[in-house]
Amino acid sequence: MKKSIITIFIIIFISGGLFKLFNIKIKASSSNKADKEITVTAAADLVFAFREIGELYEKSTGNKVKFIFSSSGTAREQIENGAPYDVYASANIKYVDDLIGKDKIIPDTKKIYAIGRIGVATNVKSSLKVNDVRDLLKTEYKKIAIANPEHAPYGLASKEALESLGLWEKLKDKIIYCKDIQDVLTMIKSGNVEAGFISLSVYRKDEVNFLLIDDKLHKPLKQAIAVVKGTKNEKIARDFIKFVNGKQGRDIMKKYGFVLPGEID
Repeated sequence: MKKSIITIFIIIFISGGLFKLFNIKIKASSSNKADKEITVTAAADLVFAFREIGELYEKSTGNKVKFIFSSSGTAREQIENGAPYDVYASANIKYVDDLIGKDKIIPDTKKIYAIGRIGVATNVKSSLKVNDVRDLLKTEYKKIAIANPEHAPYGLASKEALESLGLWEKLKDKIIYCKDIQDVLTMIKSGNVEAGFISLSVYRKDEVNFLLIDDKLHKPLKQAIAVVKGTKNEKIARDFIKFVNGKQGRDIMKKYGFVLPGEID
């Protein structure tokens, strides 16, 4: 009887120890899994390109990438206020430099990854099609959407292009400000505006007509990416940036109409 009781206690003790060990392993595994995921806040013009890059990166490395797309200015403010992002992919290098100056970005991680292009779009189902930017002066174009120049680099480039053509003052009463490029695209596709300025990277010929604007009409849209200071996943964040600027990443960026670093002065 005593031997049976002792045996039972030994079994319970061993089982308890194994359970704790197994539980520790599960927690460690879960922790490692969490550590392999990074959050990238990216400019709205990167929706298609970065989703494709993200899928390829995950397959190549086993690491996970979560994307949050918005205007670069909005993301900059969020990072400044302590948002827990790992990587910041901006449509304007100046925003990255601003955050470096505020000690929110790891300086040596800043890399230019693309130069963007802008154009004027109309709904493919509309009878209106812009063949020259000056067509926007016509009475048929009652509302023209652009991303807000105060926080969206593509909106600022759109305004600069119109100013270079001497059209800004003539068109400003028609202008509808949107939060970002994706918002502009939605307004065009829904028919709420007759035309809008979008990035070449989000242009789909089955959705909109598109006129590419001469990039000499605005300052270069130099887009920079960097690691956010305070990240717990710095190694993976650096690795993701390297992947974006590697051959596979650049091939995808080129596919979506971006000019690559080094292709222009």
